[in-house]
Amino acid sequence: MNSVLKIFSDLFSEKDLKRKILFTFGILFVFRFLAHIPIPGANITALQNLFNSSQILGFLNVFTGGGMENFSLVTLGLGPYINASIIMQLFTKVFPKLEEMSKEGEFGRIKINQYTRIIAIPMCAMQSYGMFILLSKQGIIGNLSPADVLRLVVAMTGGSVLLMWLGELISEYGIGNGISIIIFSGIVAKLPQSFGQTLATVSSQGITNIAIIFTLAIGVVAAVVFVNEATRNVQVQYAKRLRGGRIYGGGSNFLPLRVNMAGMIPIIFAVSLVLLPSFLGNVLVSAKSPQLAEIGRVLTVYFKMGGWIYNAFYFILVFAFTYFYTAVAFNPEDVADNLKKQGGFIPGIRPGKPTSDYLNRVVTRITLVGALFLGLVAVLPNVAQSITGIATLTVGGAGILIVVSVVLETVKSLQSQLIMRDYDAKII
Repeated sequence: MNSVLKIFSDLFSEKDLKRKILFTFGILFVFRFLAHIPIPGANITALQNLFNSSQILGFLNVFTGGGMENFSLVTLGLGPYINASIIMQLFTKVFPKLEEMSKEGEFGRIKINQYTRIIAIPMCAMQSYGMFILLSKQGIIGNLSPADVLRLVVAMTGGSVLLMWLGELISEYGIGNGISIIIFSGIVAKLPQSFGQTLATVSSQGITNIAIIFTLAIGVVAAVVFVNEATRNVQVQYAKRLRGGRIYGGGSNFLPLRVNMAGMIPIIFAVSLVLLPSFLGNVLVSAKSPQLAEIGRVLTVYFKMGGWIYNAFYFILVFAFTYFYTAVAFNPEDVADNLKKQGGFIPGIRPGKPTSDYLNRVVTRITLVGALFLGLVAVLPNVAQSITGIATLTVGGAGILIVVSVVLETVKSLQSQLIMRDYDAKII
């Protein structure tokens, strides 16, 4: 307890860190304020009733902190940006020029982010119009003129772009990754309401079922922390070098390979896609064409949230995205080349391609554990809800993983900055 208090004391004793923390909280306050500014034209009461009756929409609403059920300026949240990021990640693997650009350090990262934002804008517009069509079919939005529809689409698109900008401000001037922090704050904002609704069902659901849910939640949090911190240490030996009559190097070190290199990214990617079949089915089910209506009915029935097809699809998406993002984040050839340039080698493995192949095998094996774990975390709450019958905890495994991962990353960021400042102070 004393160590925690000391960390908080050190954080606020540093003016620069204090300014970054206050700036981050200020941006989050703006986000929460935007989530309660409604766009005119919708029946908010009917919209909230729709979200309360639909588990899928309620799940989406969690990631916007209630912005969707309020039909606010940030109704779309960061969904379009996440989808654009997925597209750009795929493009970097398909187009060699983009892959070269992604390896150009800070300049390449800035250019990739610019392209991601450009792709996100038309995706915002398409999702805004799709939201209008869905709510119109539900009778929540009345007949609007083309000019009113255009204004609605522009407002929703502008709100999502503004949210992207706020996230980048946090990344540049605040603490942690801005996009992750905003998603985190949206989930946390809905937790009190979700817990309150769950506790209110004690009489109908039984204390045993609720105890099972909360025990699983605590277990998942502990498991997420354990797996996120787990590493496979690969020993690296450095050759001795003779310069000017003196011997340099010759020591050994470890190359830490994280079991979950992808972090929470696969869950975020999967969430943006797993609900697409059911969402599309809800739109098509009321189509005039019998064929389209039948397709919509099939999608709605078979991809119902919590069903076994939905859970299997969710698990496969998380599993696949874990391997995909790990391949993007960790390049064994680059690591092997850097070790060779620094005079390092893995005992028993020749430098160059054999080292690259060895690292690739190790990463593939440990990623299997991470991918299985992430997939189980994603579907476990849905399975628990189907067993206990408690559907009020809409946060789910995705929300738990995101919250825990963001907290761990932010704490590490703060600790590293404190250590860096202590080191600089000692040098001075």
